[in-house]
Amino acid sequence: MELRGIDPDPTERWLRENVPGLRAPVEFSLISGGRSNLTYRVTDADGVVRALRRPPTGGVLSTAHDMSREWRSISALHDTAVPVPEPLAYCADAEVTGAEFYVMGFVDGTVLADAAAVEAFSPQARRRAGLATVECMAALHTVDPDAVGLGGTARREGYVLRQLHRWQRQVHQSGAPDLALLDAVHDALAANVPEQGTGIVHGDFRPGNLSYAPDGEVLAVFDWELATLGDPLADLGWLVASWAQPGDDAPAVTPGPTAEPGFPGRTELVDRYAALTGRDVSDLPYYVAFQRWRSCCITAGVRARYLAGVMGDDGYDAEDRAKDELRQARSAWQAVQDLGLV
Repeated sequence: MELRGIDPDPTERWLRENVPGLRAPVEFSLISGGRSNLTYRVTDADGVVRALRRPPTGGVLSTAHDMSREWRSISALHDTAVPVPEPLAYCADAEVTGAEFYVMGFVDGTVLADAAAVEAFSPQARRRAGLATVECMAALHTVDPDAVGLGGTARREGYVLRQLHRWQRQVHQSGAPDLALLDAVHDALAANVPEQGTGIVHGDFRPGNLSYAPDGEVLAVFDWELATLGDPLADLGWLVASWAQPGDDAPAVTPGPTAEPGFPGRTELVDRYAALTGRDVSDLPYYVAFQRWRSCCITAGVRARYLAGVMGDDGYDAEDRAKDELRQARSAWQAVQDLGLV
């Protein structure tokens, strides 16, 4: 059966020549769960498993799906306290399989993408997973970008305004259920940007992009395509906005398992982060509102790619996600109202 995004013969030749220790022939299979870039399991003749990442086969938005950014990030962080997969090889030649790609070590853990993923986790492991998540984020945010070679990868000032401009442009390219509402939220956020800090920002830091051991410890952080330099509170705002807990009125910005029994609540996460980093988190509500708005922009782009048929078939329901976009847009509008920004 044809595997979208992989040209098997030239890709295998490239892997054989560039990945140390790999022995042909290899088998490719799509790993489900990704909503942006495509991830494949690569199993060689010795049964060794590696992972290959490449962009979607079409519908690629400007500045998104940057494989070199992902490769640069995991290469820079591999010897730090931030757990990332082992970087193995990077291919800049789009002729090999239609796009640049990279190969990394396969991390055999559990990605906590939904409630089903934590069924086998004990209450103690769930609690540990929650705290380990924010501890891992704190470790990332205390890495000096200059010390690991990432200091020159992006501008350090104006992060939020750049993000607002970027995602507003892309949501208009992708389409969304209510662009006028999203534009109103954008304008309120842009007029009230708080003073910003600087650090390495992952851009999509949440349990669905982390791999966990059975005891809840974090084994690896994935999906670095949005990584840049900016205000670390943006990452914390995304984590909080995605961290569902029982009794929530507003939906989480992305599905996850954290409303299940055993997980710590958002307040405990924020307190733990502040204690570890010493960072002032008083402006966090602004970043939560910003991330609710940003989630609508991201979801619109994902939905557009699925409707265009350029992503793998993993059960994605575009109609449900369009409804969720509208709920998130209304939640973002309520958030900026609650902050007194309109």
